[in-house]
Amino acid sequence: MKKKGKLKNKRSFWFRCLKGFMKLFIKKPTFVYLGEKIKPGSLILSNHEGTSAPLAFELYLNEPIRLWGAWQMNSNLVQLYKYQTKEYYHGKKHWNLFAARMFCLVASPLTWIFYRGLKLISVYKDTRFRTTIKESIQTIKNGQSVVIYPEDSTKGYLPVLEGFHAGFVVLANACLKEGIDLPIHLAYLNKAERKYIIDEPIMFSTLANLPKEEISKKLCDRLNSISGVNQSSNTTSELDK
Repeated sequence: MKKKGKLKNKRSFWFRCLKGFMKLFIKKPTFVYLGEKIKPGSLILSNHEGTSAPLAFELYLNEPIRLWGAWQMNSNLVQLYKYQTKEYYHGKKHWNLFAARMFCLVASPLTWIFYRGLKLISVYKDTRFRTTIKESIQTIKNGQSVVIYPEDSTKGYLPVLEGFHAGFVVLANACLKEGIDLPIHLAYLNKAERKYIIDEPIMFSTLANLPKEEISKKLCDRLNSISGVNQSSNTTSELDK
């Protein structure tokens, strides 16, 4: 019997060519594993670092993945332009609104093309979130890992994360009901050192009996603790106690 090969990202030919071109300008980070490497069908929780972390994963991780992203990224060009100007560049990166609008006249069409090939899983903040969960479960069953950027970015993308949104807990619980105990990998892109630190897997079943707020805090604290970033406050992970 022929052995089944490693599952690869199912990206179209044109998108693979585009990524090859982008690699000429975006340097590869060093991936540092603190334990086992990522197995297909895992859940990866990462800091965002603007566009740097998603691009590093997509260009260089070489694992079958799909990323969660705001639904506007999978929408039409007008919706994407509004999202990028108001929520991303102005709201999260604190650009002047006029500058963001001018920049996105050029940037939004280019990123719209990129998102068409990325095959993001759309994330909604209403009842359509059920669609997000359903598509994510099927993705995991297909042997692809799901990458989520759960950090609270109200104040922008900070080196020391201030908290996690708990949507990933909803997904992990839904998987557990389907008989899937998700291995959770925490991943931190240290942009200054150009290192992507990936923690050993934590099985969700070891956390499932806790309130989602406590799970979010424990994992956020752990991510901060492996980041290698100097922190003014004590963020020792409760997982290490």
